[in-house]
Amino acid sequence: MATRNKDIQTDTDQVIKTEKAKSPSSQPLSVPTDNPVVYPLDLPQGEARLRTPAVGQRASRPDGRLHGLGQTQYIDDITFPHMLHAKILHSDHAHARIVSIDTSEAEKMPGVLATLTGAEVPENSFGPTFQDQPILAYPIVRHRGDGVAAVAAVTEQLATEALEKIKVEYEPLTPVFDPLEAIEDDSPKIHGESNIYTSKIIKKGNVEKALKDSPHVFHRQYRTQMVEHVPLEPQATIASWDGNGRVTIWSSLGRITLGREDISRTLAIPQSRIRLIGTIVGGNFGGKNEIRNEPIVALLSKKSRRPVKCVFTRDEEFTSSTIRHPFIMDYTTGVNDEGLILARKIRLVLDGGAYCSWTGTTIGKGSILAPGPYNIENVFVEAYAVYTNKTTTGAMRGFGAPQVCFAYESQMDEIAHKLGIDPLEIRLKNGFSENSLSPTSQTLQSVALKESLNQASDRFGWKEWKA
Repeated sequence: MATRNKDIQTDTDQVIKTEKAKSPSSQPLSVPTDNPVVYPLDLPQGEARLRTPAVGQRASRPDGRLHGLGQTQYIDDITFPHMLHAKILHSDHAHARIVSIDTSEAEKMPGVLATLTGAEVPENSFGPTFQDQPILAYPIVRHRGDGVAAVAAVTEQLATEALEKIKVEYEPLTPVFDPLEAIEDDSPKIHGESNIYTSKIIKKGNVEKALKDSPHVFHRQYRTQMVEHVPLEPQATIASWDGNGRVTIWSSLGRITLGREDISRTLAIPQSRIRLIGTIVGGNFGGKNEIRNEPIVALLSKKSRRPVKCVFTRDEEFTSSTIRHPFIMDYTTGVNDEGLILARKIRLVLDGGAYCSWTGTTIGKGSILAPGPYNIENVFVEAYAVYTNKTTTGAMRGFGAPQVCFAYESQMDEIAHKLGIDPLEIRLKNGFSENSLSPTSQTLQSVALKESLNQASDRFGWKEWKA
């Protein structure tokens, strides 16, 4: 056996050696002579950057060794004696009224120790902006991923089977999926009397007069789609109560302080009785900025008097966690013959999905950034966040910036093309510089936009490519 293992190792070493010889890293480095790049790059640094000790310095990660050795513990790696596993039953309706929920058949199954419905949650609402999200939907379901009941059992398989025994009677309600339809007065209402739940207006100068006086006016509607975070680690939680009425929660949550506040509210207990432990997060990107299954797991643990773990499946991650806001963006821009922007009028409609989540932050940042990094004397931005019966939108890297960037840069390219102006030139002509005023009339400092554009264009040979 020892000889065989030695032979296998020898063969393996030979394969590795052969593959390394084929790899690009083993080949001579060839630099194109028409656009040579010299390393290390000698990049000019602004004064503010030079004063920052972190810039240009090696950064170390205390957990880097654990990651490299595969010893990092995520929620799914943590176990406790007598621990139960939780599963959540999600609605198959986009919009419906829950008439009744019967969990009795699931509770009779051997190995099922606890069930939970929305009616049992002490304070069944949470949210970082508005408390409009239920822990478990009751009595109204507002999107297909809404949880309506949960079970805790001795195995994941048994918990999954128990979900099939829960009987839910629904009264279907008319859903609305298009945010433009949701704005209409006669559209089905998801919360309250209006589907528009927050808005923002930005005014600077006289945009209507400036557009009327502009030699050239461009109009285009742009749309962006929903985007899922797709973290390698899905939403995951463990909860366990002690004999003194205190709960310890292990969570992949990214915002511990905010999460603790929401858990305290939903469980109706003081924060002093909650210990929230943030574990290593296997990908966040904004998708774990608010609680998800923490209160459910905590309540199941309290009922069963055992530790309870819940880890979302990939399907649940897509349907029951938050996504990036889809935007509908109408841009009207007036320019002179030289391509100088005289006015820009913008209308943004944010598809918020079923609940508000971080829409307040997204609409604020998106509106401010919507005109782009350009000096524009006349600006008007109106933005509306709209409820629909779709997956809840929430935090994602950029908070509205990627959506509007796609729109205004697309229009800049269109303007440059129609006027026969170099796309780089039109951006340099209109771009922010030191002491420029933002659309909200803030004086900007440490602005390196034009410098960055010039350096980037030089390094990838823009002039040569264009010629």
